[in-house]
Amino acid sequence: MAALETRDCPCGTGRPYEACCGRWHGGEPAPDALALMRSRYSAYVLGLPDYLRATWHPSTRPTALDLDDPDGLRVVWLGLAIKSHRAAGDRAEVEFVARYRAGGRPAVRMTERSRFVREGGRWYYVDGDVS
Repeated sequence: MAALETRDCPCGTGRPYEACCGRWHGGEPAPDALALMRSRYSAYVLGLPDYLRATWHPSTRPTALDLDDPDGLRVVWLGLAIKSHRAAGDRAEVEFVARYRAGGRPAVRMTERSRFVREGGRWYYVDGDVS
C-alpha cells in the first residue's frame, strides 16, 4: 500500500489515502458511520476482505467474503457518491451510490441504505437495503 500514500483515497474525498481511509485500514477506529462506510468502499476497491469482515457486525458478518462477482468476474469499482447520512446516538444510516463494472460488462449503479451501530467505541456495518 506504500504506493497509495500519495494518491487520492478511493472513497472520493480528494484527500490522500493515508490521511483518509488508510488510517482506518491501519487499525484506528473510524470516528463515525460515514467514515466507516467510506473506508469499507475503499476496502472493496483495494481488495481488503479482512478489514471488511472486521468492520461487519458479528450478528450479520459472513463466514467468508469473496470480492469477485458471483459469476467469478473481477469487479472494478468506479466511484462513490454519498446521498445521505443520519445518526442518532449509537445508530446511523448512510445512503450511497457505488458504481462498478464486472468483467467487460456495462457499469452498474448500486444504491444502498446501510445501517451501522457503535459498540465498544467502534462503528460496525450491520446490513443494508440494496436497490
